[in-house]
Amino acid sequence: MTKILCAIDDTEHSKPAIDLAAKLAQALDAELTILVVNQLIGGYGRAGGSTLVWTSAEVEKALSGAAAEAKKGGASKLKVVNAESRDVARAITTYAEDNHYDQIVVGTGGKGAMSRMMLGSVSGDVVQRAHCPVTVAR
Repeated sequence: MTKILCAIDDTEHSKPAIDLAAKLAQALDAELTILVVNQLIGGYGRAGGSTLVWTSAEVEKALSGAAAEAKKGGASKLKVVNAESRDVARAITTYAEDNHYDQIVVGTGGKGAMSRMMLGSVSGDVVQRAHCPVTVAR
């Protein structure tokens, strides 16, 4: 295992994923990439015009904070990436496959059964779609 992808958002649920991914990267002397997917919303129908959930400043803050945490956790080969997509899970798995990652690490929001049924679960979708092993950190 030489390449690990850690997909995050700017919530507390990402911290265990960052910590675990950093420890794995350190132990395996692997490259760690931290990925934020800024979700596109809207833009359906005649009106068009989609918008991003986060501003570029919010994305940069999330990435820089995650990179600092990963370095504290022992990751030395580190890069950060921003992607934009309507489907967050698909963006994560496509990036991982296109760039030949060996492992994906994601956090989980701890949604209840009703929220998962209505809104779905990014971590669950990543597990279902990924070409490689996925670790869901709690």
